[in-house]
Amino acid sequence: MPEEGAANMENGSQGDLFVNRELSWLEFNRRVLALAHEKEVPLGEQLKFAAIYGSNLDEFFMVRVGSLYDRTLLKKTAKENKTGMTPAQQLDAIMLKVAELQQHCDKVVERLYEKLRALGYQKIDFSKLGKKQEHFWKTYFLHEIFPLLSPQIIDRRHPFPFLRNQEMYLGAMLKAKGASQPSFGLIPISNQFQRIVFVPRDGKVTFVLVEELIEHFAGIVFGKNVIQAKCLFRITRNADITADEGMFDHDVDYRAVMSELLKKRRKLAAVRLQTSLHASEEIVSFLCEKLFLPGKQVFAQSAPLDLSVGFKLSAKLAQGNHPDLFYPVRRPMLPPAGFHLARAVEKQDVLLSYPYQSMRPFIQMLNEAACDPDVLSIKMTLYRVAHESKIIEALISAAENGKEVVAVVELRARFDEQNNIDFSKQLEEAGCTVIYGFEAYKIHSKLTLITKKKKGRFQYISQIGTGNYNEKTSEQYTDLSFLTSDPAIGAELAAIFHNLAIERLTEKADSLLVAPLCFKSVLLQEMDREIQAKKEGRPAQIILKCNSVSDREIIEKISQASCAGVPVQMIVRGICCIKAGVPGKTENVTIRSIVGRYLEHERVYAFGSWPDTRVYIASGDFLTRNTERRVEVGVRIRSAKIRCELWEMLQMQLNDNVNAKEMMADGSYQKVRRQNDEARVDSQADMYRVLQNAWPRTGVPSRNQPTKKTLPQRKTAFRRTTTRHSGDLFSSILHLLKKK
Repeated sequence: MPEEGAANMENGSQGDLFVNRELSWLEFNRRVLALAHEKEVPLGEQLKFAAIYGSNLDEFFMVRVGSLYDRTLLKKTAKENKTGMTPAQQLDAIMLKVAELQQHCDKVVERLYEKLRALGYQKIDFSKLGKKQEHFWKTYFLHEIFPLLSPQIIDRRHPFPFLRNQEMYLGAMLKAKGASQPSFGLIPISNQFQRIVFVPRDGKVTFVLVEELIEHFAGIVFGKNVIQAKCLFRITRNADITADEGMFDHDVDYRAVMSELLKKRRKLAAVRLQTSLHASEEIVSFLCEKLFLPGKQVFAQSAPLDLSVGFKLSAKLAQGNHPDLFYPVRRPMLPPAGFHLARAVEKQDVLLSYPYQSMRPFIQMLNEAACDPDVLSIKMTLYRVAHESKIIEALISAAENGKEVVAVVELRARFDEQNNIDFSKQLEEAGCTVIYGFEAYKIHSKLTLITKKKKGRFQYISQIGTGNYNEKTSEQYTDLSFLTSDPAIGAELAAIFHNLAIERLTEKADSLLVAPLCFKSVLLQEMDREIQAKKEGRPAQIILKCNSVSDREIIEKISQASCAGVPVQMIVRGICCIKAGVPGKTENVTIRSIVGRYLEHERVYAFGSWPDTRVYIASGDFLTRNTERRVEVGVRIRSAKIRCELWEMLQMQLNDNVNAKEMMADGSYQKVRRQNDEARVDSQADMYRVLQNAWPRTGVPSRNQPTKKTLPQRKTAFRRTTTRHSGDLFSSILHLLKKK
């Protein structure tokens, strides 16, 4: 299909319900890039967002484009089940969109350089060097860079080498004296070099990117060879490996299979070639021929080929004592002195909200359990953990103290495979039981079960979360961690861990949602209840907060609810394959994306009008992979106090007019603008105020009822931070509590 045709299929006509998954993701990354030039975002943070945009795009090519590329090689290729696009058509549309985004990115980066210049940070332009500068940088190059370079000449006697994924190179067409044919010169620019060189002078700072320094003095490297053309370039390779091929033989070591597959990843096909601006056609053609790349997958850019320089430039600004160039310092809130999470959970259900509240109490609880003589076992599912994980240390300590420790480790957590292989070995060496889960399903759930035996009776502390057990990301991602001593939930969780151990799917649960068999079906039933309520003239409402939506069955049910007149409010950070406001299909659906200081990661699903709302939190999104091909676990929240907290959070995000963008009927997004008389609502910043007194206190009268002292505090905080949709929320809460 011609590229123009693919572009026209990008979102379909305005009346269509669906948006292509990959193109929706690119629009999400556009929203990330927008923060790199958003006026309300400080410069130091803008530089980081530019770097995040680049990192996101790298992973998109390695995973999503890599997967589509693989599918084009199959004899029979299935069409995408929503927009009907083939893999080849999707690739065509992706490349057009990326080319357009790259032009936008180049302009954003140039504006960032201008802002840096205004602060006294000047990037060297090698085309405009004076004699003194030329001499200075040549001397630096000869002493600091040249001795470390390993140039290569590719000709008939020297084959084209393997080019590593995500590393930069300088390529040059060379003509040796007396040679009839030009040769190709190659200089790897590896990570052994300091990426940016800063030179302070006269109260200002000049800086160069080391790849541009090497490009400028490349003639010295190749000696007597005359450089006819040169450019910088960078390769992105397919990283979409699968463990399936190694799992058919049950006699092999799973970790060994994954280790071998990681080696293969480094050698997979190239899916993108980035070059510096004005790269010669001769060099580009040569590289495309050697890498088997079509021209549409080549992107020339004026911005750095590796945008991670944004992190380094931001770090340099931070060294210069410029607090105004960064977000105000925010630290996760710690509980009062003497607080013990396990004791609080024994009295009432507890909800921790990251990054606003600290993960330390949870880690402390694990450490206390490791030493508690009443604790029999600790069981956890581990998807991603920090490289130097306090969680792993606690589990090892528990095993060494004679506790039964079971860790369900997902070795296929993409790009964390090696880390998971390493810590799984540490756990086994300490005496932990390590389970790798299913062959056909990734285990993505976030579960902890601590089992005690007191006075001859079993007691549980159960934790169900929306995010990973990673101390580092818990300060960057918004996530929820629900803890309870409810024996029924503990028993259900024990059954789930048993099923995971014997590779059996959970077919039935009462308080929990467990994908793939009783997750999506429960949520669809909840939507049906709201549709029926609307038909009967009763109040109905659906609020869905998640990272991504692509499951066709769920999308069609959302459309059905809209057509029945049920208002559906969606907060979807990333991929969203359903359009809002489509006549006759989603007229009652509103969709907004919140992209800001923190990465929105929690999943909250609410059904019914307040105060009779049924609320769930879960580890799984509405992507088909989550609903059908992963083990995900969610929980229905029955605590009135916690339901109030979650409702409050959702309403604040529906009022956000700082970080939010709303979807239009054509699938595009527009920034939510404040009206003249409207208060500023930053749902992320305001959460600190809402949660400042949220830690449970000793002596709480019951598990599920807020104290009289807590309710007015939360009422005040909410009214301070919201301006719309709230109604008489707190009179409804009081009504609910009276009913309870």
